[in-house]
Amino acid sequence: MALAAIAFLARSLWLHRLGDALVHDDGPAKADIAVVLAGDFFGHRIERAAQLVKQGYVPAVLVSGPDSVYGRNEADLAIEFITHEGYPQQWFIPLPNTAHSTKDESASILPELRRRNIHSFLLVTSNYHTARARRIFLAAEHAMGYAPQMRVVTAPDEYFRADNWWQNRDAQKIAFMEWSKTIAAALGK
Repeated sequence: MALAAIAFLARSLWLHRLGDALVHDDGPAKADIAVVLAGDFFGHRIERAAQLVKQGYVPAVLVSGPDSVYGRNEADLAIEFITHEGYPQQWFIPLPNTAHSTKDESASILPELRRRNIHSFLLVTSNYHTARARRIFLAAEHAMGYAPQMRVVTAPDEYFRADNWWQNRDAQKIAFMEWSKTIAAALGK
């Protein structure tokens, strides 16, 4: 009973660490291209990538997207969204694919980067998704024998904040799903 009481009283410390463990941010640096992963329906990922072009870190953005949103390709929708925000369309390159997971996306994106002779890229995804995406891309690079320099750059999420995710129901669901996917990936699933 005492351990349960201590765990409850110290919950902000250990829950904070569970949130922190999901986030990996290398920060931006000069690179050949930025890559935006699919799965952000608020536009934060593509907006972060657009800022990276505007700030001079990369000349262009490769936008991953499956055909999954009301019969439209997510990459096309994301580019349409960001151009309506005032960013030039020529900054963005759609990469349609059939990916249903980050692992599938890495299998589509890395060959395209190789085809484009890319030596360095910024991987842009939601903050809670960065640590797992990094591990997946590093494993895919190793398996492929092609390892361009990769830096992971976080995009903010509408709900998830590592320091208080347990106080918001939507963030709780995000953390649960991301930890479930992290554990499944560690088990080889």
